[in-house]
Amino acid sequence: MMKFINKRTYIAALGSAALLLGSSCSDFLDEENKSDYTQENYFQTAEHAEAAINTLYSELRFVSDGSGTYGESPFMMLEFPTGLLNTEVGQSQANRDLRNLTTNAENNYLINWWQRSFKSVANANLAIERIPDIDMNEGDKQRLIGEAKFMRAFNYFNLVRIFGKVPLILEPVDANSELLYPERTEQAQVYEVIVQDLKDAEEAGLPDTDNTGRVSLGAVKTLLSSVYLTMAGYPLQAGDEYYKLAADKAEEVIDNFDYRLFDTYAELHDKKLENTGEFIFQNQYLAGANITNGLTAWLLPRSKKISVFSDEYGVMYPTQAFINSHETGDKRVEEQQFYFTEYPSIENPDVMVDFGGSYIFKYFNEEAALNTAQNDLNWTFFRYAEVLLTYAEAGFEAYGPTAKVLDAVNQIRDRADLPYFDASVTREDIWTERFHELSFENKTWFDMVRRRKVLDLETGQWEDFIGHEFSYGPKLTEKYLLFPVPQREISNNTKLLPNNTGW
Repeated sequence: MMKFINKRTYIAALGSAALLLGSSCSDFLDEENKSDYTQENYFQTAEHAEAAINTLYSELRFVSDGSGTYGESPFMMLEFPTGLLNTEVGQSQANRDLRNLTTNAENNYLINWWQRSFKSVANANLAIERIPDIDMNEGDKQRLIGEAKFMRAFNYFNLVRIFGKVPLILEPVDANSELLYPERTEQAQVYEVIVQDLKDAEEAGLPDTDNTGRVSLGAVKTLLSSVYLTMAGYPLQAGDEYYKLAADKAEEVIDNFDYRLFDTYAELHDKKLENTGEFIFQNQYLAGANITNGLTAWLLPRSKKISVFSDEYGVMYPTQAFINSHETGDKRVEEQQFYFTEYPSIENPDVMVDFGGSYIFKYFNEEAALNTAQNDLNWTFFRYAEVLLTYAEAGFEAYGPTAKVLDAVNQIRDRADLPYFDASVTREDIWTERFHELSFENKTWFDMVRRRKVLDLETGQWEDFIGHEFSYGPKLTEKYLLFPVPQREISNNTKLLPNNTGW
C-alpha cells in the first residue's frame, strides 16, 4: 500500500474534479467523471484541454481546505512555526507540535503539501506535453499552456521553499518510469525551471487581469517578482541583481495593470469583490456548489456562541505580544479591521461577547457566521498590497529610498493611518510593514527564512533566525529553515535521503 501511495505522488490524476470558471465570473463549479480517461486517450479535443487546466485550479484548494483532522488545514503548517499564534484546540497534535517546535517528519501536513503539490505538477506536466498536439485555436492553446506553466511554477515555488531540494519532474510519469523513485534536485536548478516557466507564461497571451479567478499576466508577473525576491535572499543569496529583477517585475505590475488597494480593510472579505481590485490570484470557493472552506469557523474564538457554526474552533489566534508589536494608532489592530476582541452573541445580539484576546477578523464571513454556516470566501494567494511591499523591499535594496520606493510602502501606511516614511527609512522599517500587513497569509515564515531574520516582538528589533526565542518560550534552530521530507515518502524511496538538517 505504501508503495502505491508513493507511485501516485508523481503520476497525473485525471479523475480529479474540475473547477469550471465562467467567462465573466467564477460563479459556478461542476464535477466531471473522468474515471475512464487515461493519459493516452484524454487529450483529444479543446474541451479536454480546458478541463485539464480547470483541474489544476480545483487542486489549489488543498492549501486552504481541511486536512481530515479536527481543526487542521495545510495553510496552518506555515503559520504556527512563526511563533505568533495561540491555539485553543487541544486535539490537534500537529498544530501544537509546530507551535512548540517539537514536530517531526511524520506530521500529516507534510504529506499533504508534498503529495498534493506533486499531483498538481504531474497534471501540469501532462497538459504541457499533450495540449500542443490538439487541433484547436492556437491562441487558446498557448493560453492554456501558459496557465499550466504558471501552475507548475507555483507548486514548485512552494515545494522548494518548504522542503529545499525536491525531485524535479518535468515530464509525464507512468507506472514504468524511472521517475517513480526520483532523487532530489539542487534548489538553484529548481528555481531556474520556475523562472523559465513564468517567463514562458508571460509570453502566452494571457489577459492582463482576470475577474473569473483564472491566471492573468498580472498574476504571472506578481509570482515572478516574489520568486526573484526569494532568490535574492537565502538560500541562494543571488543578491543585488535579483533585488533589481524583483523590483522591476513588481514595478511592471504597479505601472501597467488595473490593480488597486481597497479603501477599507472590510473589502478584503467582501464576497462581491473577489478576483477584482486588490485581489490578484485567489483560491475559488462557492457555497451554491457546496465548495466551501472552514476558514471562518477555524478562526472564531472557541465555543463563544457568536455564530451559527456548529463548531467554533479557536484553532489559531494572535499572541498578545504580536498585537502589541504594532505602532500606536495602527488601524489594522482597531476593532474589526484585521482583528477583533468581541462580537454579539448569536443567541442575544444585544449581548456583546468578550473573547479575552484578539482573534483574526480579516477572513471573517458575516453571512456564513450569522446565517448559512457555509463559508465560501476565497483564499488569497496574492494581493496588490504584497506587490507594493515587494517593490518597496527589493527597490530599497536595488535603488535606495527613492520617491517611488517610499510611495509604495506609504500607500500601505496611509491605509493604516500611520505617518509616512521619509528618506531616513531603513530596510527593517519596510520589513516590519510587510510583517504586519501580510500577517497570517502564509507569507511570514517564508519571509523569515529568506531573510534569516525574525522580529523580536518585545524590542521591535530584527534578530537572527537561529536562536530567536518566541514570546512564549520555544527557540528557533537551524532545522526550522526547512521542513523535513515526509517520512512516508522516504520509507518508499530512499533516494530522497538524506533528509534536511536536523530532521
